[in-house]
Amino acid sequence: MLKEKIEKDFKEALLKRNEREISTLRMLKAAILEQEKEKRYKKSQEKGTEADLEKESALSDEEIIKLILREIKKRKEAILEFEKGKRKDLVEKETQEIEILKRYLPEMLSEEEIKKMAKETIEKVRAKNIKDMGRVMKELMPKIQGKAEPSLVSQIVKSLLQNN
Repeated sequence: MLKEKIEKDFKEALLKRNEREISTLRMLKAAILEQEKEKRYKKSQEKGTEADLEKESALSDEEIIKLILREIKKRKEAILEFEKGKRKDLVEKETQEIEILKRYLPEMLSEEEIKKMAKETIEKVRAKNIKDMGRVMKELMPKIQGKAEPSLVSQIVKSLLQNN
C-alpha cells in the first residue's frame, strides 16, 4: 500500500536526517491522518463497531493519490505567489517538496495518450461542441484520475471540441 511506502520512506529520511524530506513526508502523513479522521467521523454517523470504523476509514491508494495531487496543486499556487514576491528561497523549497510528492504518484500520461483518450471519449458521448465539455470531462476524468493534471486534460478537451 502507498501509505506503508510513505511511512517506510519517512523512517529512512529520519535516519538520513534529510530535513526537507522529513518535513514534506510529515506534512503528507498529517494530511492522510486528517482525511482518515474525517472519513471515520462520517462513517461513525452510520453506526458501526470501532473495528469496522478503523477498517473503513483507512484511505485507499486512489484517495491518497488525490490527496497528493491536491498538495502538489497547493505548492504550485504558492510558487506563483512566491515568484511575485521574488522569494527564490521559498520557490526552491516548494519545488523540492513537489519533487518529493511526485514520487508517490503513478506514471503520468503523455499528451498524446491524453488526446487519444479524449478523442475516444468525445466519440463515445457524441460531443459536438464546447457546450458538451462537461459531459466529456465527467466521463474522462475517472479513467485518468491521478495520471494527468486536470488542467492539462481540460485544455486538451477544450481544444479538441473547438476544432470539431
